[in-house]
Amino acid sequence: MANTPTPHIGARLGEIADTVIMAGDPLRVKFMAEKYLQDAVLFNQVRGMLGYTGTHNGRRISVMGHGMGGPSIGIYTYELYNFYDVQTIIRVGSAGSIQESLHVGDLVVATGACTNSNYAAQYELPGTFAPIADFGLARRAVEACERHGYRHQVGNVLSSDTFYTENAHNDRWQRMGVLAVEMEIAQLYMNAARAGRNALGICTVSDHLLTGEATTAEERQTTFTKMMDVAFDIVG
Repeated sequence: MANTPTPHIGARLGEIADTVIMAGDPLRVKFMAEKYLQDAVLFNQVRGMLGYTGTHNGRRISVMGHGMGGPSIGIYTYELYNFYDVQTIIRVGSAGSIQESLHVGDLVVATGACTNSNYAAQYELPGTFAPIADFGLARRAVEACERHGYRHQVGNVLSSDTFYTENAHNDRWQRMGVLAVEMEIAQLYMNAARAGRNALGICTVSDHLLTGEATTAEERQTTFTKMMDVAFDIVG
């Protein structure tokens, strides 16, 4: 296919599996490849965004980084869906809780994603689009959480374009039942919807925006394995 390799992914068609588990941090991707994949082969290191393909329980799976923010995950997942014929993408990442009942270390299965991004404007829709997860993936993720005994909540997240902001209005999102804030799931779900493919976001609460409780960068990189367990359980 003439579209591969792309400007951002150095793989050729066939080197990436039809299911990709993605994380923002490429070092988290390297960790997943070493922990969960057998015979992992590096297929991408363009811009330092690592990607590997291997097998998990006999099934071919890829893992890859997507960087920080909606524009970054928007580029990578668009190319994976549309140029590499990827069918399913699962994001595993960190999020900040805005609910008292959701604690550091808990998992969030994001069935929907609010956003303050203008990403949907490109589709020129006559209204507001609601980005949602694939129901089958979400259901299997919840079942996996229950099977492992992992604390989790299911519902809406906020995919915010701003990490540092003058006024986050977290109290307003909290009153609407939004569980946590992250930066990429809405754009992933929009790309999946437009391509007719499958997507799910699973997050670990890394900090609490109400209480100030937080984890270190090293802990986020190497110890947030529960969401990875769930992701790999539901794909293979």
